[in-house]
Amino acid sequence: MRCPICERGCILESGKTGLCGRYTLEDGGVEECYPDRYLITSPISVETIPLLHFHPGAPFFQISTVGCNFDCPGCIATVTAREMRPDSPALRRMPPEAVVDMAEKQGCRGIAFLMNDPLASYFTFLEVAREAKARGLMVGCASNAYFTEASLEPFLGLLDCINVGVKGMSAARARLCGGANPEVVLRNIRALIGAGVHVEVACMDRLDNRDDTRLLAATLAEISPDMVLQMMRFVPIEDADPALEPAIADTEAFARELRRTLPFTYVFNTPGTRGLDTVCPSCGAPVVSRDFYGPMGARLVGLAPGVSPESVHCGACGADTAVRGPVEPPVMREGAFQGGYPFTRALEIVESMCLAMGVDDQAEVVAVWEHLLARGMLHQLHKDIQTIDGYMRLIREFGGVLGRDRAASGLVDFLAEMIAPVREGAAKVARHPRTFYAMGKPLFGLKGDRFENHLVGVAGGESLNTTLDLDGRPGRTVSAATLQELDPEVIFISSFLSNNIDDFCRECGELGLDVAAVRDGRVYTAPVPSSDFGAPKWVLGLRFIASKLHPEVFHFDSVADAADYHAHVFGRHFPLASINRSFAKPSRDWRFVKGRGREDNARGATL
Repeated sequence: MRCPICERGCILESGKTGLCGRYTLEDGGVEECYPDRYLITSPISVETIPLLHFHPGAPFFQISTVGCNFDCPGCIATVTAREMRPDSPALRRMPPEAVVDMAEKQGCRGIAFLMNDPLASYFTFLEVAREAKARGLMVGCASNAYFTEASLEPFLGLLDCINVGVKGMSAARARLCGGANPEVVLRNIRALIGAGVHVEVACMDRLDNRDDTRLLAATLAEISPDMVLQMMRFVPIEDADPALEPAIADTEAFARELRRTLPFTYVFNTPGTRGLDTVCPSCGAPVVSRDFYGPMGARLVGLAPGVSPESVHCGACGADTAVRGPVEPPVMREGAFQGGYPFTRALEIVESMCLAMGVDDQAEVVAVWEHLLARGMLHQLHKDIQTIDGYMRLIREFGGVLGRDRAASGLVDFLAEMIAPVREGAAKVARHPRTFYAMGKPLFGLKGDRFENHLVGVAGGESLNTTLDLDGRPGRTVSAATLQELDPEVIFISSFLSNNIDDFCRECGELGLDVAAVRDGRVYTAPVPSSDFGAPKWVLGLRFIASKLHPEVFHFDSVADAADYHAHVFGRHFPLASINRSFAKPSRDWRFVKGRGREDNARGATL
């Protein structure tokens, strides 16, 4: 029979699954293969789903399983959607009642399924949603919304809110992810809105899909002129092409264009942007302020003067801003690597260490993830990766789990050899340049305890970030006056969510900043393939940082360093054009030698 869950319409047979690997045919009916198994159960704020116009600041309880009915190139959640085993012991088995008990105990006002798609755990989510509604909790999710009409129907009376990720407005775009008909998603958006569900739409902003996004905005405006459009600036990871990443200024300019069609268009994946703020569609006055809060996330900061938390209207002219529900006081509820997509970054960092120890079997990586999660090590992982010594300890621990102690020691020794001349040279310098570490835009400062600031200290700089209270994830936006007072001599921009240096310096001028780093041309970002966080290639970033802080002492060649690193760690050369911003994979062309074979072999066909 044809699977009724999503419109891919896989043909199910007894003992075999469809393309998502999550449903099979038993006794003439569709059965979920791995029900009631959760990878993540964690309190979050509604902005982490992400939803911006629904009960701002409200606490929700995140649930995530593994798997997806789509297979999008460069998926930010590949580790959970495709690589983690659905039968892993790291997944916690709980009946719906226990899940809702946890949500109530944490003081959450709703439950939200996100990060992987609920269409991969349809019956699990349906039962949790029913239990949550029975107890008076709200229900939300983030989904590609490729529901069949039959599978969507039960949720029309259960969902309060949904973030719909639209993959494209043409059949060709949809097929890249596994869909075929974008009209299915538009049909479901109309049905959801008709049922009173709050809908926000997310899409990627890539250099090759601008016309597609313009069509999406125009179509959504016809459905509802108050529709929220979340534009995710494309960050190329996994197998994604780095040439398609837009500059921050380019994405922000495109968002301004789209706001003429959809006033509530927002910019994500851009630390420091004001494109996350709600402004009045009538008079342009600020209404709600938000800050970057990790990939695909936002953080409520506050309301403009005169804006009531009970009913969010413009404080200047009184215009409606289409925000549903009251505003809760802004509180950070997510812990380190818990809640939303930072969890996937944690698993990618672990994966990067495994690959650097010679692992080419996906099952070995999963075994280390299971070791980490079964022991509740996420907090310790976050702590240890903030220092070189802690990072080295993790390599040795994971090497032991893999049975690759010799490879772990070899990797540690190689990194130590590359670090040694930096430590030796930095010990002799007389001055330590005042250094500010930004991410994205000029005013977004990384938290003082972050690894990047540790590298600055090791390389002989004085980290100004350590003098600031930068609560946030992975930091927060500071005022122009604060940065001016710091007057950094050197500014580094994160190599993950980075920026064009010319655009960065131009914005400093627009902000009225007159700091030494900009005047003297000492604003830098580590060149590809260097990094400054996450994968072991941060050692390349350390040597780059040292060369820029103390050019009178250090003369490291970034190109030669990268060639040596890849030759030693991976035994091969990777063309620069193939290297993107992935923490885990060294190149978009890198593949596991062994991967999903067991699961793939059990899958059936699709028509």
